[in-house]
Amino acid sequence: MNATIAAREPQAMIRCVTKIYARFLLVGFALMPAYLIAYLFFFQDPGIKFEDHLFHEIAIAAATLEGLFVAYVTWQCYRSSGEPLLRWLTLGFLGFVLVYALHGAFTGMAHHNIWLFLLYGPASRLVMSALLLVGLLSYSRPPDPVAKRCERRGWLVWIVVFVIADLAVAWLAHTRSAGSLAVRLSMEGGALVLSTLNVAVLMLRRIRTPLMVIYGISVTSFALASLAFILGRPWNHMWWLAHAIFAGGFFLLSYGVVQAYRTTRSFATIYSQEELMARLAQATARTESALQDLQRTNDKLRHLAATDSLTGAANRRQFIESVEAEIGRAQHGGAPFSLLALDIDRFKAINDAYGHQAGDDVLREFVQKCLDAIRPYDGVARVGGEEFMVLLPQAGLDTALAIGERIRTTIAGSTFEAGSGRRGEVTVSVGASQFGRDGKTIDTILRAADERLYSAKHLGRNRVVVA
Repeated sequence: MNATIAAREPQAMIRCVTKIYARFLLVGFALMPAYLIAYLFFFQDPGIKFEDHLFHEIAIAAATLEGLFVAYVTWQCYRSSGEPLLRWLTLGFLGFVLVYALHGAFTGMAHHNIWLFLLYGPASRLVMSALLLVGLLSYSRPPDPVAKRCERRGWLVWIVVFVIADLAVAWLAHTRSAGSLAVRLSMEGGALVLSTLNVAVLMLRRIRTPLMVIYGISVTSFALASLAFILGRPWNHMWWLAHAIFAGGFFLLSYGVVQAYRTTRSFATIYSQEELMARLAQATARTESALQDLQRTNDKLRHLAATDSLTGAANRRQFIESVEAEIGRAQHGGAPFSLLALDIDRFKAINDAYGHQAGDDVLREFVQKCLDAIRPYDGVARVGGEEFMVLLPQAGLDTALAIGERIRTTIAGSTFEAGSGRRGEVTVSVGASQFGRDGKTIDTILRAADERLYSAKHLGRNRVVVA
């Protein structure tokens, strides 16, 4: 007992330590971009630039196409599950794409109107972070009705809102050139604050499902990307690092969406490893229980298929199978076996005098008395109305004669219920045969036993005939 307790304590301690370690790993992974930001901020010259418009345009075009694809997949998940979080996540991806695409489109104008080029980046991140925060606040709410999921007007209204946001950014870029830096920092700072709030809400609500952990790490990357954009300048290393950090978060969040689509189409019903193991254990227990029930049912069916329903004795099919098995053993050097053919004398008279119910009672009592008279490993089978067979393994005719006489005397010396409390006497005629001596096939030894049974009948009944 003490050894068992001692064995359990280290396991519990290891589970606790590994759980804490896993959480530290997640936090460390989520904050990894912060280390790169700190490195560039303290050890790199912010004046070093890499200006490549074509690369920037290609990267934003790829991000736009990916964003459209992920928005579509998220929308499909929302239509299936109706989760409000997925609705707002779809709008977040869509809003980001429709605003961010112009950031790439106006890359070529960076030297003519720098703010028309720059403001669309923070505006897209501000829109996305705001919609993601609203989505998180709707987490675990009841699914939307099917009609709302398929309604197109609501989606079109949001597309119009995003287009208006594009026009507003263009207006700001043209009319507030002097204050555009403050506008840019305000939008980027707003995205940083909203993303930070998103992470805080996630932690305060203790939402720890696997996909929401991915969601939290992604939003942390968005917050750190906004920080890097605030610290960076167009085309310098910090600015490019900010793009890479945001892209990493975007890729990770899109991975979560794809996992949801490939599994449950839901962010809320993806299970952790512990939950999966618990559910697997429950499913295994249910399966094992079902298999045991099935085994018991099959055993009952096999018993019913091999048993005479009235008397409980084996039926003719089961008896034939048992005889064939004994023949196989005897042919491979086993001891010979014998058969007894039994027929209740004048059974029809019992049915005529007392009725079939009384006859059934007699048959049941008859089988029970036969079982009491034979050896434990012998078998009784009902092969006809009042006809029975007894299989005697490892028994010659002399043993068959002795057992047949024991059955006959037991039956003749007993009284049987004959209905309404009346009791009567019953006798039985018996014929015996031995495998090998009377034939080596099932037909020959059955025929020999039947012929000797008929001889017992002709000789006056209530007797055993073995030759």
